[in-house]
Amino acid sequence: MGKRKKRRSLEETGFQLAPMIDMTFLLLIFFMVTTKITKQKKNINIDLPIAATAIAPEDLSNREILNLDAKGQIYVGDRPVTMKELKIHLKKRLIAQPPLRIYVRADAGTKSVEIKKIMRAAAEAGALDIIFGSYKK
Repeated sequence: MGKRKKRRSLEETGFQLAPMIDMTFLLLIFFMVTTKITKQKKNINIDLPIAATAIAPEDLSNREILNLDAKGQIYVGDRPVTMKELKIHLKKRLIAQPPLRIYVRADAGTKSVEIKKIMRAAAEAGALDIIFGSYKK
C-alpha cells in the first residue's frame, strides 16, 4: 500500500486589500459626520471674552455645550431654550450619559446674572465640571 502525499497548492496566500479599504472608508465617513456635529453646536454667533490666563482644555469630549448670547438667550448647541427647558435637558443628559460636564460659551456682553442662572441650573442638575470659553489675550 502506498501512502498518498497531499499536494500543497502552489497558490500564494496574499494580503486582502479590499476589507482594509472598506474599513478606512467607513472610518473616514464616521469622523466627517462627528466633526460636523461638533462644529454645529458652536455655530451661534458669540463674541467670547478675552482672558490673559485662558487655557485651552485638553479634552472637550462628552461635554454639553451651552451657548449664551449677549441678550441672555440660552442655546443648547444651536437650539434656543428657556431656563425650564435647560434644567430638564441637563437632568436627562446626566441620566443618559453621566457624568455631566458642561462647556459654557457666554458672550462678552452677557450680564453676570444670566451666567449665574446657568451655573445654578447646572449645579441643580448635578454637573461635576463646568468650563467657560474665552480667547487668550
